Amino acid sequence: MLAVFEKSERIRHIGHLDIQRSVQRGLRRSGLPVAYSQGFNPHILITFASALSTGACGKREIMDVTMAEDTDAETFMQRMNRAMPPEMQLTEARPVDDRHPSLMGSLRAAVYDLTIREKDQAEKLISAIPAMMEKEKILTLRKTKTKLAECDIKPLIYALRGRDCHVYATLALTERESCKPQMLLEALKAEAGISEEVRMLVTREALLGENGAGELIPLEKL
Repeated sequence: MLAVFEKSERIRHIGHLDIQRSVQRGLRRSGLPVAYSQGFNPHILITFASALSTGACGKREIMDVTMAEDTDAETFMQRMNRAMPPEMQLTEARPVDDRHPSLMGSLRAAVYDLTIREKDQAEKLISAIPAMMEKEKILTLRKTKTKLAECDIKPLIYALRGRDCHVYATLALTERESCKPQMLLEALKAEAGISEEVRMLVTREALLGENGAGELIPLEKL
């Protein structure tokens, strides 16, 4: 069962492992016929498209729950929403078979809304977008396991615009490479000449996959 759920602002500081545990508890409380792994320590067979960073909200997070018996989407959503906290309600579900591509393997990008807390900083950052995007390369630092390394994030930015105190960005997100919102913010700060801390709320609006025509579409629609 492919399901779309929300991680609201109220629980944005909860990490991905706690999100996983909360979903697993909800599935157990729901009484739904979920499938379990084999072995000495059986666990519910569930995968998530992408871990959401601690401190970020998610409007359309996606999980795939393996069912032991056929279950219709309406029953799945009703039982899960009764069992899940208000801050993690499901908004959509549909049955998929075992041949459905893996979520992580199909993921190509994510859509973000970066809400800048200070209006003056927001105006400077948004004003810096056109000049930054005209550059041949957009260099910023990426944290690896051992060090900080400079990288070019321009090929990883699919769309970028600003309005009011919001920066809207579509950024690459795959198993091999990604551009995190903080990396984009640091590049924008450098372009705007901002050295002080910029406080922002990150909301991941959607996860995207690629259809047969090479177009980015909502991952849950594949």
